[in-house]
Amino acid sequence: MTLSLPPFTKAVTWLIGINTGVYLLYLALSVAGLHVTVFLLDYVALNPIEVISHGWLWQVVTYGFLHLGFWHWFGNMLGLWMFGAAIESAWGTRRFVELFSIGVVGAAITTIATSYAHILGSPLTQTLGASGGVFAILIAFGMLFGDNEIMLIPFPFMIRAKYFVGILIVVTLAFALTGGGNVAYVAHLGGLFFGWLYVRRGPKPALVKVGLSERYFGMRNSYYRWKRRRAAKKFEVYMRQHDQEVHFDEHGNYIPPEDERRKGNDGSKSGWVN
Repeated sequence: MTLSLPPFTKAVTWLIGINTGVYLLYLALSVAGLHVTVFLLDYVALNPIEVISHGWLWQVVTYGFLHLGFWHWFGNMLGLWMFGAAIESAWGTRRFVELFSIGVVGAAITTIATSYAHILGSPLTQTLGASGGVFAILIAFGMLFGDNEIMLIPFPFMIRAKYFVGILIVVTLAFALTGGGNVAYVAHLGGLFFGWLYVRRGPKPALVKVGLSERYFGMRNSYYRWKRRRAAKKFEVYMRQHDQEVHFDEHGNYIPPEDERRKGNDGSKSGWVN
């Protein structure tokens, strides 16, 4: 049996660095006597009631970079490195960051929805940590590298990734239904679900981007054409009030008098093409 450690890929390194920097800053401020815990929990952590009632939408992202305990931070960063490096190497940096981001935001949406539906949790319960993104990475790893064997540290035996992820889902669901203390198992389930959706969806972000761009420019061009036709009609009315006749076509393009005469003679029509 041979063991090898994954590399520190670009996005994994940046995400670990950002999370670690925020955690060390929190420790430094705490040591300096500045009690920032209340501020962080109120404004940076995920508070469903604040997101819905006051529109603090930034919390669905910022909570994913906040850890107030060593083991909480260490466990998430370890999972991010051990499983995230393989996915980033296979998918590339952009798609890996999309996966992590969708896991974080999806976990937040799940937490808010279940808390307000009074299914699991309460709108007053605060959530923090990168677990949503990490669990999205975990299920993606199980789907992409299901037959790869991993060691369950500290247990000295190997297990295939797909079985590990299956056990993880069952355990997470059980703890979420029975109550898991101060661990946000609902957020874990949200990360798993949205990570699964992203992998099932496939590599289509470029097509979506192109479609949205085409829709935006199409709407913008339609608006400008409408403005041009409206201005042409106003100008026709204005010139008619001054005993002059000018004409524009259906696109708002000016038709010179000689073109009108030519049109009457041979049926042809000229003007700018939109």
